[in-house]
Amino acid sequence: MAAMTAIPNHALRQLRAGKLAIGLGVNQARTVGIATLAKTAGFDWLFIDGEHGSLDGDTIAQISTAALAAGVSPIVRVAGFEHWHASRMLDNGAQGIVFPHVDSKEEAERVASACRYPPVGKRSMGGALAQLGYASTPVAEAARLMNEETLVVVMIESPGAVNKADDIAATKGVDALLIGTNDLCFEMGIPGQFNDPRVKEAYTKVIAACRKHGKFPGMGGMYTPELLERHIAMGVQLILSGSDFSLLMQAATARASLVRGFEKK
Repeated sequence: MAAMTAIPNHALRQLRAGKLAIGLGVNQARTVGIATLAKTAGFDWLFIDGEHGSLDGDTIAQISTAALAAGVSPIVRVAGFEHWHASRMLDNGAQGIVFPHVDSKEEAERVASACRYPPVGKRSMGGALAQLGYASTPVAEAARLMNEETLVVVMIESPGAVNKADDIAATKGVDALLIGTNDLCFEMGIPGQFNDPRVKEAYTKVIAACRKHGKFPGMGGMYTPELLERHIAMGVQLILSGSDFSLLMQAATARASLVRGFEKK
């Protein structure tokens, strides 16, 4: 009998290979086609926003399951630390969870535990899984496979979290620390000032903590070519590189301007 396998987590494989994992934020899309569109465009993962977006659980599950087939990793940002926020998404197709506003090792331990089956964590076994092709799998083997292929990301969004980055990065079960640069700047009293030296200092500290503990550094909130190039050169790998909303607005604005330019005066 052939050994059971899970659908590969493409983003996690990219990270483990030392490559960039480029994500597309999903806020406005409501149909499963966004998964194939993202794959064709060259993205590695979907950042499906369950914190600020209005997507409901069923829509997130449908997009996540479609993403598995498309070969782009469905990663869901949840709204809170309660275990069921994460487990419901993981039980319905997600290959990873992003937790916002993680400020301490204790919080990191709590959220990581919610995403890992025993003996690593305390996630509950919920039944057949899309990530295993809905195949009947011995529970111990299913737990092992899912623990290996699940990406757990904690967001660093406050000066306090930056100061505790070493402890957070040392947390077992956490894979990546992603700086939410907008909220970090707000909490530092410098909203939108991405070129402030304190932003670079925060990235330097978090990246160093990730390297020390074998975790993957990530970034979100900065999308200009200069800022992307600068921080990728510093060592970030998990990149939220834009959203369906922002990319649609950029392209749509450019197209409308183009067509208006042909109007007879």
